[in-house]
Amino acid sequence: MKRAIVTGGSGLIGREICAHLLREGWEVASFDLKEGNVGVQIHCDLSSEDSINEAFCKLNWDHLDLLVNNGGLVFETFTQLSETTLDKWKSTLDSHLTGAFMMSRAAQPMLREGGSIIMMASTRALMSEGIDFSYAAAKGGMLALAQALAVQLGPKIRVNTIAPGWITDETDLRDVDNSQHPVGRVGRPADIAETVMYLVSARFVTGETVVVDGGMTKKMIYAE
Repeated sequence: MKRAIVTGGSGLIGREICAHLLREGWEVASFDLKEGNVGVQIHCDLSSEDSINEAFCKLNWDHLDLLVNNGGLVFETFTQLSETTLDKWKSTLDSHLTGAFMMSRAAQPMLREGGSIIMMASTRALMSEGIDFSYAAAKGGMLALAQALAVQLGPKIRVNTIAPGWITDETDLRDVDNSQHPVGRVGRPADIAETVMYLVSARFVTGETVVVDGGMTKKMIYAE
């Protein structure tokens, strides 16, 4: 049986990735600080090396086929530069970028030939609102980390990145929320889970960033 670890498996995107993998017959473990209801639940603080090591020991798997580095702090990190403490900056980078590094390092010996690591970045690594600068820096670092690891770990392990845009399960959206996307709708968690499954099977794709945002980053927006 194929095995996958998904960090942040109790969150919006993580839950759907776990559920999708389980439907496809995978054995799935979620590494998260929050309890979920999909797959094997392992309590893990992604910013702590000790916590990650303990999580792998508790899981006690002898092999792995997929690691999805999906977990990390999000909107509580959106602040003005002048109001951002070093601790807040570090907590953002630690939970996303450093966490992805430590998880990838711990998973490498377990990953079988043909295995994959997928980084969950964001279109905020490619464009910005300004107040998301620490989050954008962490996600941009994940893009670069994936590219470098793809070169270092190939050909045994492929490493790719997904950069989601606006992904939600909300139903009370405005018409403009959907219509501003070239595809005509806001993204759903299933859109990201399907992209994970594509990258798992795309044997000639590594070191790439797949933007999944309904075409929003392709629009030229000017004030009228």
